[in-house]
Amino acid sequence: MGVHDVIEGKKQWRAHKARVKALPPDYRIVYQEIQRYVFKVGVAEGLGEPPLAGIAEFFEEGAAAGKGVLELIGDDVAAFCDDLLG
Repeated sequence: MGVHDVIEGKKQWRAHKARVKALPPDYRIVYQEIQRYVFKVGVAEGLGEPPLAGIAEFFEEGAAAGKGVLELIGDDVAAFCDDLLG
């Protein structure tokens, strides 16, 4: 991985974090829990570039539709993560 790749990765990560920050508060809280869970188990591959980009997009669509975050993922965040990773 060259310097250009590192710089580009940081740009993507910052843009991703800005998208997450724009989510409603309940979505941000759940996103942070999902991120913590996924990073803790060490499985971030296959979840988009940057990691969890698909979750951010899924949450953006849910928020735009006026749905609550728990309507999308259910009451158990860990079970949602297990299904996501499984």
